[in-house]
Formats: sequence, C-alpha cells, structure tokens
Amino acid sequence: MRIGTWNLAGRWSEAHRAFVVSLDCDVLLLTEVSERVRLPGLFAHTTAATMARRRRWAGVYSRDRLSPLADPHGATALAQVDGLRVASTVLPWRASGGRAPWIGVSTHERTVEAVDAIVDAAPAVWGGDLNHAFLGREYSGSLAGRRHLLSAIEGLGLQVPTAQAPHQIEGLFSIDHVAVPASWTTTVEHHSTLREVGRLSDHDAYVVEAEPR
Repeated sequence: MRIGTWNLAGRWSEAHRAFVVSLDCDVLLLTEVSERVRLPGLFAHTTAATMARRRRWAGVYSRDRLSPLADPHGATALAQVDGLRVASTVLPWRASGGRAPWIGVSTHERTVEAVDAIVDAAPAVWGGDLNHAFLGREYSGSLAGRRHLLSAIEGLGLQVPTAQAPHQIEGLFSIDHVAVPASWTTTVEHHSTLREVGRLSDHDAYVVEAEPR
C-alpha cells in the first residue's frame, strides 16, 4: 500500500494534478485542499469545515471505495478504507490563533485538544500536516505538543516512518507525516517539489510504502 501526504496550500492546477498522479498512491492524505481538486479514479472525503474560502482543511483520497465518517475534529477528515480507519489532519501551529476549530490559549493546549479528539476516533492510518517535527528543532508547533502527539501515536500502536524525513527547508525535519501500524514494514519516499516540479507548495510531499503484517 502506498500512502502519501502533501499540503496543497489551497492551490490547484494541471501541474498539481500531474504531480499527485505521479506519486502513484493508493491512499492520499491531502491538506489545505482546494475545492477545485479533481482526481479521477480516486474516491474522496474532505472535512465539512473550511479553513478559508473554497479551501477544506483536509481530505482522504483512495483508489478503493471509502466510507466517510464524521469528522472527529474540525480540521480532520476520517474515512473507512479497506477495513482501516484513515485520518487526514491539520494540527495547530504557533500562529494559528484560538479561533475555530482550535480550542485553548496556547499551541500546546490546542494541540492536545485536537489530538485527543482524533485519538478517540482510533485511526489505524493517520497523517497530514501535523505541524510538528519529531526530531530536532521545533519551529512550527511546540515541544510539549510534540511530546503529547508522540505519546498519542504510541498509544494507538502506530509508527511514524516520516519522522526522519527532511523538510523543504534544509536542515529541518518534516512536519508532514504518515503514521501506520507499528507492525507494518515501511519505506519512505521524500518528493521535493522544488527539485521535481517547482514551487507548487511550501511543503514537500512524502510517500510511505507499507506492507501490512
């Protein structure tokens, strides 16, 4: 199973479509999804809430038919895919503020509230723009939020193969992740949008090739 994630930054063009298709994913966890996104051959489910005009927080896309489930949190799309609960998420970042869907007075509090709501939904595959690096400097989220997120992922019995993947900014680690069951065998592909297709987004794309066991 190939599971990919990419933050589209609300943009969509033929170049975006061609790049997404080239990733050759069975499941896509897309974030900041323009309502103009069209991916023939893939079933889609996006969040009910918008983060901006004609831009959904997140979406789950699958080659197999999916069953949409209620959003566990305003910035998370959840669907049943081939017997697995799959979640695509945006988590709070330092400048996100306290307006909906975030609850709390700090990045840490907002992260805890969102993460706990997602954990209650018990996804088996979870990813997207988690706005936290799992190694090195924490420049987008908070260190306390990172610790809570890692604890939540461990509690769900998941691993994060993308933890050591590089960010688009040299010297930093990715904040876009894919988490899958800890028993699965995985390899990771880092797709640099700058090198491969130009600045289509300020995020790179990541693909986890996973073999369920």
